[in-house]
Amino acid sequence: PILPLLADTNSGRVAVPKMTLPKQRFQWAEDIPRHLKKAWDLYKDRFGQIPRGLWPSEQSVSPQILPDIIHQGFKWICSDEAVLGWTLKHFFHRDGAGNVEQPELLYQPYRLQTPAGDLSIVFRDHRLSDLIGFTYSAMPAKQAAADLVGHLQAIAKMQRDSQTQQPWLVTIALDGENCWEFYPQDGKPFLEALYQSLSDEPRLKLVTVSEFLEEFPATATIPGGQLHSGSWVDGSFTTWIGDPAKNRAWDYLTQARVMLASHSEATEENNPEAWEALYAAEGSDWFWWFGAGHSSNQDAIFDRLFREHLFGIYNALNEPAPPYLKQPVEIHQAQGNHSPQGFIHPVIDGRGDEQDWDKAGRLEIGGARGTMHNSSVIQRLWYGVDHLNFYLRVDFKSGAAPGQDLPAELNLLWFYPEKTMVNSPVPLANVPNAAPLNYLFHHLLEINLLTQSIQFQEAGDNYQWHPRTSRAQVALNSCLELAVPWADLQVPPDYPLRLILVLADEGRFSNYLPENALIPIEVP
Repeated sequence: PILPLLADTNSGRVAVPKMTLPKQRFQWAEDIPRHLKKAWDLYKDRFGQIPRGLWPSEQSVSPQILPDIIHQGFKWICSDEAVLGWTLKHFFHRDGAGNVEQPELLYQPYRLQTPAGDLSIVFRDHRLSDLIGFTYSAMPAKQAAADLVGHLQAIAKMQRDSQTQQPWLVTIALDGENCWEFYPQDGKPFLEALYQSLSDEPRLKLVTVSEFLEEFPATATIPGGQLHSGSWVDGSFTTWIGDPAKNRAWDYLTQARVMLASHSEATEENNPEAWEALYAAEGSDWFWWFGAGHSSNQDAIFDRLFREHLFGIYNALNEPAPPYLKQPVEIHQAQGNHSPQGFIHPVIDGRGDEQDWDKAGRLEIGGARGTMHNSSVIQRLWYGVDHLNFYLRVDFKSGAAPGQDLPAELNLLWFYPEKTMVNSPVPLANVPNAAPLNYLFHHLLEINLLTQSIQFQEAGDNYQWHPRTSRAQVALNSCLELAVPWADLQVPPDYPLRLILVLADEGRFSNYLPENALIPIEVP
């Protein structure tokens, strides 16, 4: 479960003060020690020793949950750099290479001071964790390992330059089961290359958090009440609460929890079915999939399973279940337009593998109202990013052929809002003088759909365009797939871009998409 939300669903408003909360406030902090005890006992049973550290679900923390964690016996917890940033009122900027500025704030443990005692906390490097989780699977193993070790060596050099006596602790932490299925051989070549490189680098030492804390106890302190209430996702809880469907699920859970509390005779000893059903329903993943933000082909199944756990509470208490539990929490329709839901790493082969693009942003073109309605050969656009590339996929009507059913030239033009730089107009004939076509752009990638060749250009003075080298990948088969390295665009992290696609025939404007809009892109 998201422990801070079990303690109080109002904690969602710490990061998002105007968040719309469920109708009923969920406050069942007494469930937290039960979950912690179950986790503690499970670990002891499996490993034959007691745990020392705790990974709170989704790295979610709040001041209210700290005493229960301390009382259970945990010595340290892990959270995300966003939570540290909110706590210290400090935004972690990165340089052009992606390395943290003011690294000494992130790369040290902290001691949380509470009336129940002290608790150590470490905060992960979000970007290094994401590189392993979302990016390196698409790279050759040795190249990926060298990239990660290179970042660590840069951090080690900053530590030496700072002349601090205590070594820095770089915490890399990600869901242990999620990324390896996307790596060749489940990550074995990458991990072997990584551990070999780390073994060969004398200035980098692998430690567990407990090992580091035993030798270098935390000296920096944070008053427990100052700790930010948030998770690894933007330092907030919006992934699990605040959306109408998520809130509805919380209200259903609250009703069931109140019903269980009204049966004082139903203890964990004499009615374990009711309590096990409650603990399952309090899990974080139901709320992750409900509503906006995340979706999968199994949404309807997850919805039903969540409600079946709630049914289980009522059934175990011999109480009639509310009629609303027979209806889905939300309607599960095929998705239309939506923004990206996570990093993507598609193989650029022109085949449009659905799993490659399931977290991509999506824009329906063929069914849109306006000039391209129905007649459009282009049906939809998919777009997304990882730390290496911007990705674009263009779906065509079945059987459509470039040069016959659609023009042979596709131009991608990048617009940089509110940035001062040299820009030039669209270099085509017959371009309508209307927004956004009459904007000035900074980069241009022209793709010849017949030959799949590319030409990359950058805006120059006096409205000129100058050729530049590009390592963009393009493939056209059942669809068009494209990967444009961030290195081509030379933009720093956390940078906003906008993109427009312009179709042309022998240098003459033909059409553009999306209609009356630009595709918004955020550099990771």
